Amino acid sequence: MTRLSPSKIILLSEEGAPEKKVQSEEMIEKTFKNALEVEKKYTSVYDTVRVAKDVSELIEQEHASGNQVIVNVSGGRKPQAFGALFGAYARNDMVQRVVYVTEEDSFMIDFPVLSFNLSETKKLILEEIQNGVSSVTKIAATAGISKGMTYNHLRELKAMGYIIDGENGYIITDAGRIASI
Repeated sequence: MTRLSPSKIILLSEEGAPEKKVQSEEMIEKTFKNALEVEKKYTSVYDTVRVAKDVSELIEQEHASGNQVIVNVSGGRKPQAFGALFGAYARNDMVQRVVYVTEEDSFMIDFPVLSFNLSETKKLILEEIQNGVSSVTKIAATAGISKGMTYNHLRELKAMGYIIDGENGYIITDAGRIASI
């Protein structure tokens, strides 16, 4: 049997949401509660890194449950929508589609499901930098690679905009935080 409609909707919201958004969420819950499961998850409005992390965790949970995942980035404030998009990109192998529904005519636009294209080694290096490790020797030892290879990875991560030089070593950017999720 093929199911043509979703079995579950997860709404992203925030504490103290504007009344209009709360009313919209309540309308969605009332409209669909008998046909499918509706959950509400709270996240940030303006912290795109936190939204991306929260969305990537939701994607992992749904994927682990055997559900196909479609991410709709239409609602909410722009930073929240971008965070949801980045979360989908962070778990691109678990996402079937990313869509945007236009306000004017409710036309559905498919976004490409992109990837941050980071190797596990680069992700590990980003995590080390995020944890305050800036010594190339320590990063190389943790990653199990040579210092020369570590410098190559660091140069590439800088070129990608995921890290920058700081006074006391490397600093991870918001883009790097999102890519390392």
